[in-house]
Amino acid sequence: MNDDRPSEPQDTEALRAKLAALKSEHRDLDEVIDRLIEKAPFDQLQLQRLKKRKLGLKDQILKLESQLIPDIIA
Repeated sequence: MNDDRPSEPQDTEALRAKLAALKSEHRDLDEVIDRLIEKAPFDQLQLQRLKKRKLGLKDQILKLESQLIPDIIA
């Protein structure tokens, strides 16, 4: 039975810690992107890479959040 759901309390805490770290990195990237855009001219390739990394983090955050939310039986 491998459904990607945390089975132990320490697993849940580890997921919460990872989630917090990812959210922090996501916020930091947002700030870096904002500062980069303020300084014209800026490197389009660097900006594109930062935005791609930010989207990847968002995907990871959503996946972890879905693992932490208990299934709702309808």
